[in-house]
Amino acid sequence: MSTLRNPVGPQPPQVYWRRRLMVLLGLVAVIVVIVLIVVRPGADASTPSSEDETSSSSQETEADASDERDVANAEDETADDGTCKTQNLTIEALTDKDAYAGGELPQLTMRLTNIGTVPCILDVTPSKQVFEVGSGAEAYWTSSDCQAESEAIMVTLAPNEPQSTTALSWDRTRSLPCDASTQPVPAGDVTYHLQVRLGELESAKKPFRLL
Repeated sequence: MSTLRNPVGPQPPQVYWRRRLMVLLGLVAVIVVIVLIVVRPGADASTPSSEDETSSSSQETEADASDERDVANAEDETADDGTCKTQNLTIEALTDKDAYAGGELPQLTMRLTNIGTVPCILDVTPSKQVFEVGSGAEAYWTSSDCQAESEAIMVTLAPNEPQSTTALSWDRTRSLPCDASTQPVPAGDVTYHLQVRLGELESAKKPFRLL
């Protein structure tokens, strides 16, 4: 009778033991493979793959490149002291109305916009602001004809956030030296235009009417 302890048959007992040992080793190998298959996903989740490491490295490289671009933009768009460069600014002439009845005084402002990508500092000292009212080719009134010196005013312009100056009231007269008497300008549905300047910046002409 053949048993696990005493194999019998035409082959020597050692042959049967070797065969049984190989079968057992095969079963153990199958079990090990199954365990590895079950456990491996957990190990992958805790261990960064080469793709994850590559992605992380790529993101860090892009962030560094973005920082370098920001620094380069700041250097290109502002002077060494952080002041705005003319090419990164726009200026507009504004009036509070398009037409004014008799006795109404036009309120004049200039609007400045930083069209760059970084904040910059701009000198908007009132004595450096120039407002000019004209009709046709004739200039009737210029704010600088009788303008006192004023304290410097520096403002920071954030990108694409327009800022307007304090409104200047025009008394509807011709501008003359400070010690001269002024004369009213013609009215009766007459078209005038406002143009403003600040340093090298000059606006387009903004039309309005005096009724």
